[in-house]
Amino acid sequence: MITTSSWTTTKSEEIFQTAQNLMPGGVSSPVRAFKSVGGQPIVFDRVKGAYVWDVDGNQYIDYVGTWGPAICGHTHPEVICALHEALEKGTSFGAPSALENVLASMVIEAVPSIDMVRFVNSGTEACMAVIRLMRAFTGRDKIIKFSGCYHGHADMLLVQAGSGVATLGLPDSPGVPKSATASTLTAIYNDLESVKSLFEANPDSIAGVILEPVVGNSGFVPPDAGFLEGLRLITQEHGALLVFDEVMTGFRIAYGGAQEKFGVTPDLTTLGKVIGGGLPVGAYGGRQDIMSMVAPAGPMYQAGTLSGNPLAMTAGIKTLELLQKPGTYEQLDKITKKLSEGLLQIAKETGHPACGGQISAMFGMFFTVGPVRNYDDAKKSDLAKFSRFHRGMLERGIYLAPSQFEAGFTSLAHTDEDIDRTLEAAREVMSGI
Repeated sequence: MITTSSWTTTKSEEIFQTAQNLMPGGVSSPVRAFKSVGGQPIVFDRVKGAYVWDVDGNQYIDYVGTWGPAICGHTHPEVICALHEALEKGTSFGAPSALENVLASMVIEAVPSIDMVRFVNSGTEACMAVIRLMRAFTGRDKIIKFSGCYHGHADMLLVQAGSGVATLGLPDSPGVPKSATASTLTAIYNDLESVKSLFEANPDSIAGVILEPVVGNSGFVPPDAGFLEGLRLITQEHGALLVFDEVMTGFRIAYGGAQEKFGVTPDLTTLGKVIGGGLPVGAYGGRQDIMSMVAPAGPMYQAGTLSGNPLAMTAGIKTLELLQKPGTYEQLDKITKKLSEGLLQIAKETGHPACGGQISAMFGMFFTVGPVRNYDDAKKSDLAKFSRFHRGMLERGIYLAPSQFEAGFTSLAHTDEDIDRTLEAAREVMSGI
């Protein structure tokens, strides 16, 4: 493990300094810039299993996993071998391939709500398309989202969003016209009354409700008992669609996602991250009668040059095959539970108010008494304390998401020894802040 005396980041600092003259903020995605935790980001050189190495040669235990896709561990040998074979045949076809059929069949078999699926290239793209589809199918314009739920950076969804928007303290975004968000209504997560009120105030005009069934972009926030079931009943009562954004939770908290875990089946689902095995991917799917609206089967247009590309399909197929092995999710749950409970116990013993939890391979901890049931609760966290905690862990070789408002992820590559080392570092850091 890195010690604070041996941790140096000279090369990372030099590279990031140059990057700031080349790219806005020096990064290709905002949260990577470490704005909310202070200091400069480390620059990655390579990844393997549960570990990452920076350009200065420091090794870290990784709990970000490229923000979720690396559920089997980075550069899993079977995934890499399959990709090598696929590379020999070409990186992109722009035409149908049999690989799409294979991955589509696996997704349809696994996810309860999906009868048909369309592949795209990112979670943002999947959510953009599913909003258009909701409106096309229902003939209604308005949608309901929840404060702190992030569904990508499309104009109509950048309303009280979580993730990097929360991290940077931006309420929305300049450049988004009011007309783009005029039909986006915002409810409070884990508050069914806020949803009912919006339906009552907008009769026969709401196409549907979209949410992260387990929030990962305000930090880790699970649904209250009955919340998802309540949303299912409300949307059915009003002839609206229910959409689960499972870009983060899909194949992570259960093989069939949150809808399998909680036994609530939405009308439509968006996916990403895990189903691409580390390559850019997204997907949306649902009931056959709804998906039949999508071109060329129906009139709702959506297209993409790299959609269903053979590399992403190959990595996704192999990743899902690995996840089907017996005991996979039991192992993920065991290792993540040990980490989550250990962090909360250490916080208690060292005198820090904290709350949090985990479901399978997804976890989070807030520096606040809690409970955290929604975005407003999450904002009560001690962000300055989290920044000190994050930096202390980084200096000791533990790579956590650089924001209080992001969930953490484990993988099949994490070992008991990795968790023990992490908790040892956490105790040392929390004892000193």
